[in-house]
Amino acid sequence: MAGQQFQYDDSGNTFFYFLTSFVGLIVIPATYYFWPRDQNSEQIRLNNLRKVHGRCLWYRLRLLKPQPNIIPRIKKLALLAGWVLFIFLAYKVSQTDREYQEYNPYEVLSLKPGAAPAEIRRQYRLLSLKFHPDKGGDEAMFMRIAKAYAALTDEESRKNWEEYGNPDGPQATSFGIALPAWIVDQKNSMLVLFVYGLAFMVILPVVVGSWWYRSIRYSGDQILIRTTQIYMCFIYKTRNMDMKRLITVLAAAAEFDPQFNKEALSRPTDNVEVPQTAYEETSMILKKSLVPPFSCPYSFKAPILDLSHLNNREEGKTLEEDQIYVIIHCPALLRLMFNNLCKKSLRAAGTHGDFRAPSLTTLENCMKLSQMIVQGLRLQQMKNPLLQLPHIDEDNYRRVVNHKKYKIKSIQDLVSLKESERRSLLHFLDEDKYEDIKAVLGSFPHVTMDIKPQVLDDEDSNKITVGSLVTVLVTVMRQSMSEIFEMEQTVCITEDQPVDDGLQQGDMGKGKNKGWQQKSKGSKKPFKSKKKKPVKKKGAIQPSQVQQKQPGQKQANGTIGNEVAIKDDEDISDKGSDSEEDDNIKDSQSEKEDGSDADTDKEVLEKDNKDDEAEWQALQQSIQRKERAFLETKSKVTHPVYSLHFPEEKQEWWWIYIADKKDQKLVAMPYHICTLKDREEVELKFPAPRRPGIHQYIVCLRSDSYFGLDRVQSLKLEVHEAKPILENHPQWETSAEGEDDQEDSEGFEESEEEEEDDD
Repeated sequence: MAGQQFQYDDSGNTFFYFLTSFVGLIVIPATYYFWPRDQNSEQIRLNNLRKVHGRCLWYRLRLLKPQPNIIPRIKKLALLAGWVLFIFLAYKVSQTDREYQEYNPYEVLSLKPGAAPAEIRRQYRLLSLKFHPDKGGDEAMFMRIAKAYAALTDEESRKNWEEYGNPDGPQATSFGIALPAWIVDQKNSMLVLFVYGLAFMVILPVVVGSWWYRSIRYSGDQILIRTTQIYMCFIYKTRNMDMKRLITVLAAAAEFDPQFNKEALSRPTDNVEVPQTAYEETSMILKKSLVPPFSCPYSFKAPILDLSHLNNREEGKTLEEDQIYVIIHCPALLRLMFNNLCKKSLRAAGTHGDFRAPSLTTLENCMKLSQMIVQGLRLQQMKNPLLQLPHIDEDNYRRVVNHKKYKIKSIQDLVSLKESERRSLLHFLDEDKYEDIKAVLGSFPHVTMDIKPQVLDDEDSNKITVGSLVTVLVTVMRQSMSEIFEMEQTVCITEDQPVDDGLQQGDMGKGKNKGWQQKSKGSKKPFKSKKKKPVKKKGAIQPSQVQQKQPGQKQANGTIGNEVAIKDDEDISDKGSDSEEDDNIKDSQSEKEDGSDADTDKEVLEKDNKDDEAEWQALQQSIQRKERAFLETKSKVTHPVYSLHFPEEKQEWWWIYIADKKDQKLVAMPYHICTLKDREEVELKFPAPRRPGIHQYIVCLRSDSYFGLDRVQSLKLEVHEAKPILENHPQWETSAEGEDDQEDSEGFEESEEEEEDDD
């Protein structure tokens, strides 16, 4: 009976299959993820940004930073060595012979299949004389020859070979293990045991333990969970936070504590340099506190470095490195603080505990602080957005603002000027500096919003009722100011062209509005030429001119024209003729009303169908939008921010939220837009107010990097009473009537059967 046989690879051929697969599984993904990217593409990108961002701190640090040429070379050499090993193993595998071959006695005897018995005996005799052990031949080869001869001449051996593929009959099933035989050799048992113990009892637990220890310390945004706990504690304690309090709480993050973060360094020189810097900072005085974590040295050092950055002070070499580390981490920490503030605010509003909810001013201060840190400007300078531009210091800013002819208060005002006006305004700058300002202005974003409130999954999506879930679809579109420049040039060209005589003044003024200027509600309508009404005959009376005076209704002076008064007098004098015409008019009106009723019914049905189709399409678009947001992974690389003093390249990101200015509270959870390149759609959801009526909200779109470019748009919601719950639905009545009818029909059938039986 055939059995099973397990054997290790003595020759080492099958081990190459295992080793080739193992090396391939490591080398192929490692090449995709760790192969150094092309340095030329990064250099080309930096060269393209030189004109706009050449004066920025992050750009200068990127150029001064020594290029790590050794690390890419080491990566390339390691990956190339892996590929060489993989190719060598693949070649060895292709050259190895197959260990399992089908047994063929004709091949052993060097005969063609179907040879004659005489020829088989003759070949056996020749080979046996050659390989016989007594003649000095190979004994193993002689045994194979004898076995092959028996398989072709002996009946039993030939039968076994034809049925089982072997003259000896059924053999044991052999399972090869793709590991060399020296692994299970008794001589190497201690070495193999040591390697197994080192791999599975030391290396694997250390790797898993370090990964687990790091994962429980950090959140999904790679921020220490201790930092989140610290922020939540102070958010609960302080409802209203001014800038001083926000900077103090921001600097209390555990990322700046050397005890929890090894990258944060504490030097002996800090005891001298930090108090000296704190003494020179007069904009915001900070005092040491005995309350932890403010009693720790790092919580006093970090806010001082923040204030020094806002005042654009140059520090020593050691403090400059610490300052860069602190400033780089501030935007991510402010996002964490802002999210915690929003969660706390909405949670308190949901539980009717608004007295503990953070104020809307605190949220806005948190966003302003992010803009201040990215731009490196103080709170007092945020009212002067032109200070974000290059070559515009305090003195030049006063020249621009205090100009008698042009009233410039914002970046939009500066962009809205013509080229000649802008150049004359900035006459104190030479041509190169003016071109720098123009290039930077062209890179600034121009953002617009389109708001559409609706109630999804409802019969009437445009009607908002009490307690319904309101979905505000906000479409955000981003352009650069350079496109506005191009629009301005085209407008200037059209203004310089001669105007035709047929154009009206209202048509001439249409193209003068800039893209960022919103139309005011009280804007004048364009002039429309009044068409002359055709002169009507005296006897013809139009139905629109027939007026019936109701009791209690007063006539206003001047509301009735002269023609109507004359026609009333004619009606009084000629009653007979007018009565006939009135009858004809009434008949025609009744006919028109009959036809108009049918038309209106069709129009109502068509309108309802269109509304249903629009609601269905809106619902499908919302579902598709959610699926795309869930499946697609958009890049967070949008547009680089122009910042003169931020030490790292920053991308344009935005916050969008809905707030109630009257009650000073947050209405909907803010959405952080990190993928706005040209156009982005955002859904903001919040429960409708509990009171019916008209409610006013604002939709705010704020940048986390620029100030003076935010967008605020009003949102007016008309909330209706909720529909009453139907106790007796018509569907239930029809079902009950159907059951009664069925019972009546069954009774009628029974009565007919009884009558037939009686007959």
